[in-house]
Amino acid sequence: MVQQPMPPQSSSNQAEQLEKMYLPRSSESENLRKIRHTASHVMAMAVQKLFPKAQVTIGPWIENGFYYDFDSPEPFTDKDLKAIQKEMVKIINRKIPVIREEVSRSEAESRIQKINEPYKLEILQDIKSEPITIYHLGNEWWDLCAGPHVENTADLNPKAIELESVAGAYWRGDETKAQLQRIYATAWETPEQLAEYKRRKEEAQRRDHRKLGKELGLFVFSDLVGPGLPLWTPKGTLLRTLLQDFLQQEQLKRGYLPVVTPHIGKVDLFKKSGHWQKYKEDMFPLMAEDEEGAALEQGFVMKPMNCPFHIQIYQSELRSYRELPMRLAEFGTVYRYEQSGELGGLTRVRGFTVDDSHLFVTPEQLDTEFLNVVDLILSVFNKLQLKNFKARLSFRDPASDKYIGSDEAWEKAQGAIRRAVEQLGMDHFEGIGEAAFYGPKLDFIFQDALEREWQLGTVQVDYNLPERFDLEYVAEDGSRKRPVMIHRAPFGSLERLIGILIEEYAGDFPLWLAPLQARLLPVSDEFLPFAKEVAAKMQVLGIRAEVDLSGDRLGKLIRNAEKQKIPVMAVVGAKEVESNSLSIRTRASGELGSISVDEVMEKMKQAIANFENF
Repeated sequence: MVQQPMPPQSSSNQAEQLEKMYLPRSSESENLRKIRHTASHVMAMAVQKLFPKAQVTIGPWIENGFYYDFDSPEPFTDKDLKAIQKEMVKIINRKIPVIREEVSRSEAESRIQKINEPYKLEILQDIKSEPITIYHLGNEWWDLCAGPHVENTADLNPKAIELESVAGAYWRGDETKAQLQRIYATAWETPEQLAEYKRRKEEAQRRDHRKLGKELGLFVFSDLVGPGLPLWTPKGTLLRTLLQDFLQQEQLKRGYLPVVTPHIGKVDLFKKSGHWQKYKEDMFPLMAEDEEGAALEQGFVMKPMNCPFHIQIYQSELRSYRELPMRLAEFGTVYRYEQSGELGGLTRVRGFTVDDSHLFVTPEQLDTEFLNVVDLILSVFNKLQLKNFKARLSFRDPASDKYIGSDEAWEKAQGAIRRAVEQLGMDHFEGIGEAAFYGPKLDFIFQDALEREWQLGTVQVDYNLPERFDLEYVAEDGSRKRPVMIHRAPFGSLERLIGILIEEYAGDFPLWLAPLQARLLPVSDEFLPFAKEVAAKMQVLGIRAEVDLSGDRLGKLIRNAEKQKIPVMAVVGAKEVESNSLSIRTRASGELGSISVDEVMEKMKQAIANFENF
């Protein structure tokens, strides 16, 4: 984020200038998993020393640290966290050995009953294998645990551990069960890693799309409307429209056909697609006309997916091979009944708009169309300046029963995706178990300026829904054949994309995407007519411009424009009126000096058309 107009600095340059230090995730480092798992036990021991009535539940490592859930009669405060961390340092410095013990189920149950830890009994019931493993911190504290752990608390660096926050959590994630207190913490190998992690966390807070979205006036949330349901302001709606228009134009060039479908549909549609059976818990409840309809599961539901609707459009008449590939595209709003605790700004919402398209292709067209879709997605990412990503081949887990369709169909679909990434030479990895229930996916995993990962675009190959809906086309020889479906969404969802873009750009949108591209700053009311005339000319050319009518002093006019991250600021005074020029300063390039009005408008027009900054 640029705080002052000079020196010039673009958002892409900011990302490059962030100090680089590799911070491994827990899933990438066996040593970090041991450190964090042991640190969680040390924290639990410290809590129970200071708060004897607190009962422990679970304390796993997470990607950047660990947490532990406690049932405590009194809420933990910031002062308590400091005391707990101080006690942890004492425990670590005592160099207590970490001892692994194997016991029988009955022995584990007996020990748990003796210390009156009911949550541990429930956890024990979920452990199916034997023997039961217990980890001890010396002879003072123990817990059921599979590990891994370090050998001694001396292997932990107390200066590389920090308790971060307290949050509420329900036992087993169930709102009907006991509410617990979750202490989040982080642990690293070195103090330097902790310092870098804290710096990135502060940078993430500065870039937080919820904070910036409010400051820039893009969206709001209302308690009366409900959580997870953003309301888009005029500026935010303009931003959405710009992104939507951009992708629609790219799609029209590539032969996509726009469609519109309803927000609700009969539950029978989703029973036929399999969503009701496989996805019911994530859907909003059934809307039935009466109790009998509810009992028979007859009625309407808010759509969680667009694909069954697009299938109905395809199936509305018999198609010929000459009509294929048929590419139906829609910005369709879908609804997911996310748990309130899982919601997060724009990146996890209950109603979101997917840039959805479903391609109906012959088997012979599959590889070519799949490559064309990937080309579209890469082109979109390039225009949005999203360059740091990798491809995940999201395949099914053969051991899971959550998928539909035959092994043969899955192998064909997964083979098509593998051929595509190999032909393109894309950096990729396999994610077993990440497939949709009806087909495998190629997911694009984007890493932002803070090295956080987000899933954006996705492409899916589907042999199963054409089978379930008995889709056909008339082949060249007159026979009836089954098409293959490609599901694709370059953005994923407008809401998540905008949230990610706000944070990636730190609110500094590139010129073509900025809701307001230019603001004219008259140094006094005397120059308002000229400023309004220039703004009107810009608007005729499609440049989003406005005049600051506040009457503030020039310094404040500039500061306000900077704060709102407006790409182009044009100062208007006597000299500018006399020479029909503007004194230009930009967030991308700083002071540009006096430029004629016609040249400013022409350069801005060209920069916007070429997705460049001015």
